[in-house]
Amino acid sequence: MIMPTPGGPGMMPTPGGPGGPGGPGMMPMPGGPGGLFPPPRPPFPPFPFPFPVPFPFPFLPGPGPLAPAKLDALIESIAMLDDISEDIPREDSTQVTFHELKADPGRPGLISFIKEVHKLRTLRNLDLPEDLFRDTPHKVLKKYRQRVSTEDIRELRRHPGPIRYALLCAFFWLRNQEITDNLVELLVQIIHRISVRAERKVEKEILNDLRRVSNKYGILFNMAQKAIDNPEGIIRDVIFPVVSEQTLKDLIKEFKHTGPAYREKIHTVIRSSYGNHYRRMVPEILGILHFHSNNEVHRPVIRALELIRKYSDSGMHYFPVSEDIPIEGVIRTVNREIVVEKDEKGQERVNRMNYEISALQALRDKLRCKEIWMVGANRYRNPDEDLPADFEERRVENYKALKQPLDAGTFIATLKQAMSEGLENFNAGMPKNPKVRITEKAGGIWFKDKNLLNKEKILQKMIGRGSILLLIFEQKKNRLLLRRLVVLSCLLVE
Repeated sequence: MIMPTPGGPGMMPTPGGPGGPGGPGMMPMPGGPGGLFPPPRPPFPPFPFPFPVPFPFPFLPGPGPLAPAKLDALIESIAMLDDISEDIPREDSTQVTFHELKADPGRPGLISFIKEVHKLRTLRNLDLPEDLFRDTPHKVLKKYRQRVSTEDIRELRRHPGPIRYALLCAFFWLRNQEITDNLVELLVQIIHRISVRAERKVEKEILNDLRRVSNKYGILFNMAQKAIDNPEGIIRDVIFPVVSEQTLKDLIKEFKHTGPAYREKIHTVIRSSYGNHYRRMVPEILGILHFHSNNEVHRPVIRALELIRKYSDSGMHYFPVSEDIPIEGVIRTVNREIVVEKDEKGQERVNRMNYEISALQALRDKLRCKEIWMVGANRYRNPDEDLPADFEERRVENYKALKQPLDAGTFIATLKQAMSEGLENFNAGMPKNPKVRITEKAGGIWFKDKNLLNKEKILQKMIGRGSILLLIFEQKKNRLLLRRLVVLSCLLVE
């Protein structure tokens, strides 16, 4: 006779079988290899700080709806959505399920961005204080977030009130930060994606239509010589025997595809993609994300975003003349002619759509280096909060954890030694490097490996966007040393 009963692990004889009064009947016990029940879940770890009972929470400011009531209402609404089949379309697309709240964003795109906006709005409606878990270690909060992520909505609702509210507060507070970071990441990736796709499209058209002309200076010299020798001559009789008509047409095409016309063509593609598809996300961005900067140099970008938000619902082609429109620090010099146009009266006006594109590109650059930060974010938070509040008080302990000396002179001496050793190794190894050839020609260094050549171009483009190295070498006019450092960077990447 086999029957499940509570007891110790493993199997034990029971009455009614040959091993007991009636024989050695064996029954499976929970927790053993023959048990019929799964092992019990480990006890819930204590929360890092006590939650008072009864509610309301003492950390909620002022009168108004209580957080427990809002938490219960949210859980009830998402529980109803979870019960509905995914095949049935929802009446309100802004509603999100509990599974969606726990999920990461999809591929960068407008749809993923709008979904993340709906999720963030849902969590912002809870009005959880920003400093709710300010003194709680991030690692502790992540453990409770993981605990909630492994449970479904029914299991969460069965917890006692203090545990349920503590879990939900920790989960929603942390997810609020994570979704804010996700939105910034999506914004950065989408802006980059628009530009890269436009460049690829234009370059593909150019490659199909472009034939580069070599020896341009020789052609120019021959044309100038013939023009001076025959100032009254006919072009077909004087110029075409020296430079064919087809060569001149190829020169015109090459200039259009590589000069200012090339940038205008790329901007036209970017404008089309942005205006027809991605522009819809701008009101969502500026309505839910709040940008700040601690540096006055980058304040023009913040002012530009406020101006764009002010006229986001307007159908005007230009900004009003009366507006104080920030230009410096927002629009790149090469794009000024594209953004600042002249109207029918010959007055300079700022094109709204072109200005939005330039402002978003500037915003992307500033977000990536944290010159502009976000309220409610974690990775993109205020850089002043990156260090612990008690860093100075626990300076010795913190420097020991960072494995750095307390003395600044010792740190600088160690850094100088490492740099000197690196440059000496670079100087000794460069002549023997099989991938690089050093010559007396302009530039001084030539690549034999095409992969290194592509990496050099990428690094030069990165250096050209405001690197400190560029400023130093521009002042010293030492292009050869800059090029050699680029080569060193390429070799380090290898």
